[in-house]
Amino acid sequence: MRLSTSALPLLLAALALPAGAQERNVACSGGMAGVYPCANVDLMAHMPLSTFAVTGSGAPSDDNDIWGWTDPATGREYALVGNSNGTSFVDVTNPGAPVFLGKLPTATDESPWRDIKVYNNHAFIVSEAGGHGMQVFNLTRLRNVTSPPVLFTADAHYTGVSNSHNIAINEATGFAYLVGTNTCAGGLHMVNIQNPLTPTAAGCFSADGYTHDTQCVLYDGPDAQFTGHEVCFSSNEDTVTITDVTNKAAPALIAGGRASYPSPGYTHQGWLTEDHRYFIVDDEGDETNGTVATTRKIVFDVSDLNAPSVAFEYFGPLLTIDHNLYVRGRYAYQSNYTSGLRILDLAGIDSNTLTEVASFDTYNQSNAVSFNGQWSNYPFFASGTVVANDIDNGLFVLRPTNLAVAAEPDPATGFALTAPAPNPTTGVARVELTLTRTQSVRAEAFDALGRRVAVVFDGPVAAGAPAALTFDATALPAGPYLLRITGEAFVASRRVTVAH
Repeated sequence: MRLSTSALPLLLAALALPAGAQERNVACSGGMAGVYPCANVDLMAHMPLSTFAVTGSGAPSDDNDIWGWTDPATGREYALVGNSNGTSFVDVTNPGAPVFLGKLPTATDESPWRDIKVYNNHAFIVSEAGGHGMQVFNLTRLRNVTSPPVLFTADAHYTGVSNSHNIAINEATGFAYLVGTNTCAGGLHMVNIQNPLTPTAAGCFSADGYTHDTQCVLYDGPDAQFTGHEVCFSSNEDTVTITDVTNKAAPALIAGGRASYPSPGYTHQGWLTEDHRYFIVDDEGDETNGTVATTRKIVFDVSDLNAPSVAFEYFGPLLTIDHNLYVRGRYAYQSNYTSGLRILDLAGIDSNTLTEVASFDTYNQSNAVSFNGQWSNYPFFASGTVVANDIDNGLFVLRPTNLAVAAEPDPATGFALTAPAPNPTTGVARVELTLTRTQSVRAEAFDALGRRVAVVFDGPVAAGAPAALTFDATALPAGPYLLRITGEAFVASRRVTVAH
């Protein structure tokens, strides 16, 4: 039987949250969303470990990594959930009613370590399990699941490594970087995945030994010497190691590219700011060895790749171990084991300031310095939904309520504009505008009678990076307002309610 497009959302809603699933649509109020400590993050849904069982693959003993995929044909959003015994696929398009579509079992044995990334509508999955290699799964198969959950099989299997701790993918070039493998001294094992179903070994970088995690990009930052080069920023246990991998046959450590910092415990993972000026690092060992009093992030200035240096250190409000973080626009989304998701505003990073603006603790059992709780998160959905995976407690579908989350510009219109946040507002609301080309922009606010009450912004907006447009309604009466944003090639509007 073929389902109509209009019938599909109803079917998915009916199948949402199978037996074992618990909380959903719980607002963060008074510092709690049900039983979970929070600040400015609502709980849309929770799917515990018991959810992820199908005929042929039982529920996992624990969860690990998480990534996401947005179907370019339908706009539907999917969480790719790492389990100890496989990878589960969840439709989170309706975040309050997620649907467990099915599971791809591990290629060999169970393992507490699994990592997932996406390129060209395919998921690439690695594990520390011996003989696992890299599984490849065609994500477009998720469109056709009519009786979930189902047991999936892989579409391809790369055996150039036995085990791999982590995987990074540069979607701009079509190369995957497997790290912590049994090859390349644990360093960068490079794979050409431009044809996803025929991955091919492309190179190896072993000169700095074991790499725990990496981010590889086409560099577009302040250092003109490397503009357009493919550069990897790797967390190598006690340093950040910067490598030019443009030539896969001869990757090269950039001069001065082994950056150290005070009292390293274990250099675990990091992520660049979108302007490639800073690299923010998680150290997984400094909380356990007593080096720090609260969770530490190390912010590197990488504006000169030949001379990276520590710009400053950020210390959070709690003493818990940090694990993974990602940057989207002006925010860093941290997964800090027992204290969960912590969202930092990077607006003051040039002034050596990061500010925590939202949080959601998925591990409400304790805030102990232990390797329990939230493993990772994925904050890149256009909808603003954030998915987080908790080792002990499973998948959480979350919605920050006070962030202006940038969207990717539509190539047809050349711009993307977020919804106002917060909305309603008691005084100040913000939207973020992203353009494909630099142009002059004027943003104005109008009341319900059509009277202009404020010029929010008037000036040039550069292409690429999101621009925050802030509407200050502190002195305005309560009621509905219209924000109108006019560029050289577009006009857009958003409605916001002021509620003093």
